Amino acid sequence: MEQVRRGRSSATLDLNINPRRLRLADQNSRERSYVSVQYIDMTINPTYLAQRSRSSINWADAQRRVLRSYREWLRASPEIQSMYSLNMPVSKIRTKVRQEFEKHRYVNHLQAVDVLLQQSHAEFQETLNFWKQNSHIMKYWRTEEDENARLPKNFMSGFLEGRN
Repeated sequence: MEQVRRGRSSATLDLNINPRRLRLADQNSRERSYVSVQYIDMTINPTYLAQRSRSSINWADAQRRVLRSYREWLRASPEIQSMYSLNMPVSKIRTKVRQEFEKHRYVNHLQAVDVLLQQSHAEFQETLNFWKQNSHIMKYWRTEEDENARLPKNFMSGFLEGRN
């Protein structure tokens, strides 16, 4: 525990805990104002959730890996909500995870499934390691909230609107 005092203010910093998020709490008492900085949760570890890349042996192996990835996302939804202070229920996050997995439901090449699994795991690792900002997380809900964010009906209408 380290304490710094300057004039009428003091700050307390606990250096024994190395988690990923910061919580600032202001406490005013009489003449002194205290700001305590506490770290919460986990330490920042770049190899947290790291996996070796590998190919699926057959379709059964690919299906097992996809289901495991999907379940990891669902289990991490409450943690994602609290880490990024999302103002939405966990059920909405889980629904969006399901929609993202359903987008690629009919991929029929084993190598493409392996690439999608690697991309999913990279996204999962970046999300849980807090390597993203709120805007990176909220981009998944942009099309639902912003009418202009939807893709144009065809190429020509998008071209004339000035969208690529």
